[in-house]
Amino acid sequence: MDNDVRIGSFTVTAVPSINPIGLDLDAINAQLRGASPDTIVRWALSLGQRAMVTTSMGINSAATLHSVISVDPQVPVVWIDTGYNLKDTYIAAERIIERLVPNLYVYSPCLTSERISARLGGIPTLDERDKHDWFTRTIKLEPFQRALEEHRPDVWITGIRREETKQRKRLDIVSLDARGIVKVAPFFERSEAELEDYIRVHQLPTCTHYFDPTKVESGRECGLHRAG
Repeated sequence: MDNDVRIGSFTVTAVPSINPIGLDLDAINAQLRGASPDTIVRWALSLGQRAMVTTSMGINSAATLHSVISVDPQVPVVWIDTGYNLKDTYIAAERIIERLVPNLYVYSPCLTSERISARLGGIPTLDERDKHDWFTRTIKLEPFQRALEEHRPDVWITGIRREETKQRKRLDIVSLDARGIVKVAPFFERSEAELEDYIRVHQLPTCTHYFDPTKVESGRECGLHRAG
Protein backbone atom coordinates (compact mmCIF):
# COMPACT_ATOMS: atom_id res chain seq x y z
CA MET A 1 0.00 0.00 0.00
CA ASP A 2 1.13 3.57 -0.69
CA ASN A 3 0.86 4.48 3.00
CA ASP A 4 2.96 1.57 4.27
CA VAL A 5 6.05 2.49 6.30
CA ARG A 6 8.57 -0.38 6.30
CA ILE A 7 11.43 -0.47 8.80
CA GLY A 8 13.48 -3.62 8.28
CA SER A 9 11.02 -6.48 8.64
CA PHE A 10 8.54 -4.27 10.49
CA THR A 11 5.73 -2.60 8.52
CA VAL A 12 3.24 -0.01 9.77
CA THR A 13 0.38 1.29 7.68
CA ALA A 14 -0.61 4.95 7.87
CA VAL A 15 -4.29 5.28 7.02
CA PRO A 16 -5.71 8.73 6.15
CA SER A 17 -7.66 10.15 9.08
CA ILE A 18 -8.55 13.56 10.54
CA ASN A 19 -5.31 14.34 12.36
CA PRO A 20 -2.58 16.60 10.94
CA ILE A 21 -0.36 14.03 9.25
CA GLY A 22 -3.03 11.54 8.24
CA LEU A 23 -2.45 8.68 10.64
CA ASP A 24 -4.97 6.15 11.91
CA LEU A 25 -3.74 6.16 15.50
CA ASP A 26 -5.62 3.01 16.53
CA ALA A 27 -4.09 1.05 13.65
CA ILE A 28 -0.64 2.53 14.21
CA ASN A 29 -0.62 1.69 17.93
CA ALA A 30 -1.85 -1.83 17.26
CA GLN A 31 1.03 -2.38 14.86
CA LEU A 32 3.66 -0.72 17.04
CA ARG A 33 2.63 -2.70 20.12
CA GLY A 34 5.67 -4.67 21.26
CA ALA A 35 8.08 -2.92 18.89
CA SER A 36 11.50 -1.89 20.16
CA PRO A 37 12.09 1.77 21.07
CA ASP A 38 14.48 2.13 18.13
CA THR A 39 11.84 0.78 15.74
CA ILE A 40 9.27 3.23 17.08
CA VAL A 41 11.74 6.11 16.63
CA ARG A 42 12.51 5.02 13.06
CA TRP A 43 8.80 4.90 12.30
CA ALA A 44 8.26 8.39 13.75
CA LEU A 45 11.13 9.92 11.78
CA SER A 46 10.14 8.08 8.58
CA LEU A 47 7.00 10.23 8.48
CA GLY A 48 9.15 13.02 7.07
CA GLN A 49 7.62 15.66 9.36
CA ARG A 50 9.31 18.25 11.59
CA ALA A 51 10.32 16.39 14.74
CA MET A 52 11.80 17.22 18.10
CA VAL A 53 12.56 15.25 21.26
CA THR A 54 12.22 16.62 24.78
CA THR A 55 14.27 15.71 27.83
CA SER A 56 14.34 16.55 31.51
CA MET A 57 17.91 15.22 31.89
CA GLY A 58 16.40 13.32 34.82
CA ILE A 59 16.76 9.71 35.91
CA ASN A 60 17.14 7.43 32.85
CA SER A 61 16.36 10.30 30.43
CA ALA A 62 19.37 9.33 28.33
CA ALA A 63 17.51 6.25 27.07
CA THR A 64 15.08 8.24 24.93
CA LEU A 65 17.84 10.54 23.74
CA HIS A 66 20.02 7.59 22.78
CA SER A 67 17.20 5.90 20.85
CA VAL A 68 16.60 9.08 18.82
CA ILE A 69 20.19 10.22 18.30
CA SER A 70 21.21 6.73 17.18
CA VAL A 71 18.74 7.07 14.32
CA ASP A 72 19.22 10.77 13.51
CA PRO A 73 21.66 12.93 15.51
CA GLN A 74 20.25 16.10 13.95
CA VAL A 75 16.81 15.88 15.56
CA PRO A 76 16.44 18.94 17.84
CA VAL A 77 16.66 18.03 21.53
CA VAL A 78 14.72 20.43 23.75
CA TRP A 79 15.61 20.70 27.43
CA ILE A 80 13.44 22.91 29.63
CA ASP A 81 15.96 23.78 32.34
CA THR A 82 13.76 25.30 35.04
CA GLY A 83 16.72 26.43 37.12
CA TYR A 84 15.54 24.22 39.97
CA ASN A 85 17.43 21.05 39.03
CA LEU A 86 19.60 19.38 41.63
CA LYS A 87 23.40 19.39 41.33
CA ASP A 88 23.32 15.65 40.57
CA THR A 89 21.02 16.27 37.60
CA TYR A 90 23.24 19.01 36.18
CA ILE A 91 26.30 16.77 36.50
CA ALA A 92 24.47 13.95 34.71
CA ALA A 93 23.30 16.40 32.03
CA GLU A 94 26.87 17.41 31.26
CA ARG A 95 27.86 13.74 30.98
CA ILE A 96 24.89 13.00 28.69
CA ILE A 97 25.77 15.96 26.46
CA GLU A 98 29.40 14.83 26.23
CA ARG A 99 28.46 11.19 25.55
CA LEU A 100 25.59 11.64 23.06
CA VAL A 101 26.40 15.08 21.53
CA PRO A 102 22.73 16.01 21.03
CA ASN A 103 21.52 18.82 18.78
CA LEU A 104 20.60 20.59 22.00
CA TYR A 105 18.39 23.63 22.59
CA VAL A 106 18.01 24.78 26.20
CA TYR A 107 15.05 26.92 27.27
CA SER A 108 14.90 28.52 30.71
CA PRO A 109 12.48 30.84 32.53
CA CYS A 110 12.78 34.55 31.93
CA LEU A 111 13.06 35.02 35.71
CA THR A 112 15.76 33.51 37.90
CA SER A 113 14.83 31.03 40.62
CA GLU A 114 15.97 33.56 43.24
CA ARG A 115 13.62 36.22 41.87
CA ILE A 116 10.74 33.74 41.68
CA SER A 117 11.37 32.64 45.27
CA ALA A 118 11.43 36.26 46.41
CA ARG A 119 8.07 36.86 44.73
CA LEU A 120 6.38 33.69 45.97
CA GLY A 121 8.20 33.06 49.24
CA GLY A 122 9.52 29.73 48.01
CA ILE A 123 8.09 26.89 45.92
CA PRO A 124 4.29 27.01 46.20
CA THR A 125 2.24 24.03 47.35
CA LEU A 126 -0.82 22.63 45.58
CA ASP A 127 -2.98 24.36 48.19
CA GLU A 128 -1.67 27.69 46.88
CA ARG A 129 -3.45 27.19 43.58
CA ASP A 130 -2.96 30.63 42.02
CA LYS A 131 0.69 30.79 43.03
CA HIS A 132 1.35 27.22 41.85
CA ASP A 133 -0.33 27.82 38.48
CA TRP A 134 1.75 30.97 37.93
CA PHE A 135 4.88 29.12 39.04
CA THR A 136 4.25 26.24 36.59
CA ARG A 137 3.55 28.61 33.71
CA THR A 138 6.65 30.66 34.47
CA ILE A 139 9.27 27.94 34.86
CA LYS A 140 7.93 25.20 32.59
CA LEU A 141 5.08 26.11 30.21
CA GLU A 142 6.30 29.48 28.93
CA PRO A 143 9.79 28.16 28.05
CA PHE A 144 8.16 25.14 26.38
CA GLN A 145 5.90 27.43 24.35
CA ARG A 146 9.01 29.25 23.10
CA ALA A 147 10.46 25.90 22.06
CA LEU A 148 7.28 25.01 20.17
CA GLU A 149 7.22 28.36 18.40
CA GLU A 150 10.85 28.02 17.35
CA HIS A 151 10.80 24.38 16.20
CA ARG A 152 7.13 24.07 15.14
CA PRO A 153 7.18 20.27 15.48
CA ASP A 154 4.63 18.00 13.83
CA VAL A 155 6.09 15.05 15.76
CA TRP A 156 7.11 15.24 19.42
CA ILE A 157 9.20 12.33 20.72
CA THR A 158 8.98 12.03 24.48
CA GLY A 159 10.15 9.75 27.27
CA ILE A 160 6.75 9.32 28.95
CA ARG A 161 5.71 5.80 29.99
CA ARG A 162 2.30 4.27 30.66
CA GLU A 163 3.02 3.31 34.28
CA GLU A 164 4.09 6.78 35.42
CA THR A 165 0.78 8.66 35.97
CA LYS A 166 -2.99 8.28 35.62
CA GLN A 167 -2.91 10.82 32.79
CA ARG A 168 -0.37 8.77 30.84
CA LYS A 169 -2.35 5.56 31.23
CA ARG A 170 -4.97 7.21 29.00
CA LEU A 171 -2.41 7.85 26.22
CA ASP A 172 -0.59 5.37 23.98
CA ILE A 173 2.69 4.88 22.09
CA VAL A 174 1.40 7.36 19.52
CA SER A 175 -1.18 9.94 20.54
CA LEU A 176 -2.46 13.26 19.27
CA ASP A 177 -1.69 16.21 21.52
CA ALA A 178 -4.44 18.84 21.82
CA ARG A 179 -1.97 21.32 20.29
CA GLY A 180 -2.13 19.28 17.07
CA ILE A 181 1.22 17.54 17.54
CA VAL A 182 1.68 13.79 17.10
CA LYS A 183 3.27 12.60 20.33
CA VAL A 184 5.45 9.48 20.10
CA ALA A 185 6.73 7.65 23.21
CA PRO A 186 9.30 4.97 22.29
CA PHE A 187 9.49 3.58 25.86
CA PHE A 188 5.76 3.94 26.60
CA GLU A 189 5.19 0.23 27.27
CA ARG A 190 8.49 -0.36 29.06
CA SER A 191 8.77 -0.83 32.81
CA GLU A 192 11.23 0.99 35.04
CA ALA A 193 13.34 -2.17 35.18
CA GLU A 194 13.42 -2.42 31.36
CA LEU A 195 14.42 1.23 31.15
CA GLU A 196 17.24 0.63 33.60
CA ASP A 197 18.35 -2.37 31.53
CA TYR A 198 18.53 -0.17 28.42
CA ILE A 199 20.65 2.36 30.30
CA ARG A 200 22.98 -0.36 31.55
CA VAL A 201 23.34 -2.19 28.21
CA HIS A 202 24.20 1.04 26.38
CA GLN A 203 26.30 2.35 29.27
CA LEU A 204 24.44 5.66 29.40
CA PRO A 205 24.88 8.34 32.07
CA THR A 206 22.05 8.94 34.52
CA CYS A 207 21.48 10.78 37.76
CA THR A 208 20.45 9.36 41.11
CA HIS A 209 18.31 12.29 42.22
CA TYR A 210 15.86 14.40 40.23
CA PHE A 211 13.41 17.04 41.43
CA ASP A 212 10.58 18.69 39.46
CA PRO A 213 9.13 21.50 41.60
CA THR A 214 6.01 21.80 39.41
CA LYS A 215 4.83 18.26 40.23
CA VAL A 216 4.98 18.69 44.03
CA GLU A 217 4.08 15.02 44.50
CA SER A 218 4.88 11.80 42.63
CA GLY A 219 2.43 10.64 39.97
CA ARG A 220 1.37 14.20 39.13
CA GLU A 221 1.80 15.84 35.72
CA CYS A 222 4.04 18.88 35.37
CA GLY A 223 1.82 20.45 32.71
CA LEU A 224 3.60 19.74 29.43
CA HIS A 225 1.55 16.62 28.75
CA ARG A 226 -1.83 17.79 30.03
CA ALA A 227 -2.77 18.97 26.54
CA GLY A 228 -2.48 15.38 25.30
